[in-house]
Amino acid sequence: MSKGSLPLAGAMVLAWGLVYLVTQRVPDPPLEVGVTVLIGVALTVALTIGYPSALRGPRKPRPPRQAGRHGRTIAAVGRSMPLRSGLTTEAAERAVALLHPLLGGDAVAITDQERVLAFVGPGSDHHTVGDAPQTESASRVLARGKTTVVRNKAKLGCPEPDCPLRSAVLAPLSIGKRVVGTLKVYRLDEVPPSRELVEGLAGILSLHLELAELDRERKLAVDARLDALRAQINPHFLFNTLNTIASKARTDPEEARRLLLRLSDFFRYAVRQEGQLVEFGQEYYFVRTYVSLEQARYGDRLNVRYDIDPQVLTANVPVLTVQPLVENAVKHGIADKVDGGTVSLKARVDPLTRTTSIRVADDGVGISQEVLDRVTSGDAANGGVGLSNISQRLEVLYGERYRLDIQSHDGGGTVVELQIPLR
Repeated sequence: MSKGSLPLAGAMVLAWGLVYLVTQRVPDPPLEVGVTVLIGVALTVALTIGYPSALRGPRKPRPPRQAGRHGRTIAAVGRSMPLRSGLTTEAAERAVALLHPLLGGDAVAITDQERVLAFVGPGSDHHTVGDAPQTESASRVLARGKTTVVRNKAKLGCPEPDCPLRSAVLAPLSIGKRVVGTLKVYRLDEVPPSRELVEGLAGILSLHLELAELDRERKLAVDARLDALRAQINPHFLFNTLNTIASKARTDPEEARRLLLRLSDFFRYAVRQEGQLVEFGQEYYFVRTYVSLEQARYGDRLNVRYDIDPQVLTANVPVLTVQPLVENAVKHGIADKVDGGTVSLKARVDPLTRTTSIRVADDGVGISQEVLDRVTSGDAANGGVGLSNISQRLEVLYGERYRLDIQSHDGGGTVVELQIPLR
């Protein structure tokens, strides 16, 4: 218990003691217990709410933060910096509009290595968005990666003779050691703006650009893993399904036609689904399409039970996550069991913990530790249908906020439990 909490605890004990005396000892007959509890609870709430001022005294006012013009602070600008989405024309235009009142300059510009992305203030008639940077000083900053302070028009190096800009501070924008652009702040007189301020905000912009780059790389990595998962959809499943359809074509042409349509739906979803997240309802339909194809092959040897909370149907889950779990249950649990077995899919949403829980279980032959190691390592040739891939994608999407557990042993079936946060 912290020191600040001890006075509050003591006050509560004293208050309940007084309530007991006043309601149970002094009156004759004593008041009802419910009345005593109600009075005690009311005093507890009052003490808790009034604790900062009654026991600890008024809180000290926070010192005012330094703000630029229009009441904006540099800290607030850093939190809302548009370049968090990358160095684009739209993001640069929002950034210069945000920075212009803070930098003490008459004009502000942002460029990448090849062109002006945004310019606000005097000189915008010839420092045109989309054109190459015109000043020689900008070329030096891009080449050397160091801040440049320009104190007269001649050193600024603008080829336009009537350019009103006289001085400037130009700071590089970098991602790691790579210079990707510049932040330029101009003045109409020969007193340049504060170098420290411009460099500081250029540093904030560079940090946001690095975060944007990390986001882009992370997305590319997740997309690559999803493409790899699509590529390793078991070819044996396709061949076996086509063989089943071929045999049905002779005995039950209508059933063969239905299976072909389901197979088409299966691969259309697997290949064309865009984005990393889909509603569980779409994954559920995909699972049922897969199961219908496998049941055509295994017949009565494969039973599947579904226990799906209706609330989970609209919850977002990573695409191509549930079906591989069910496929592993069929392939490693039921396929090698002589009399077949049952696969169960259960899904729930917990609004209190804001999580989606998915459980895939089978009563098949189980998975030996050797095979389980291959499956979890993503060895598709030896039986891994993307569990390692799925785990890596989940880690990128959710960090440490997901759980993927696998329990299995020979002859005892397998249980896979997945828990992910709601989005």
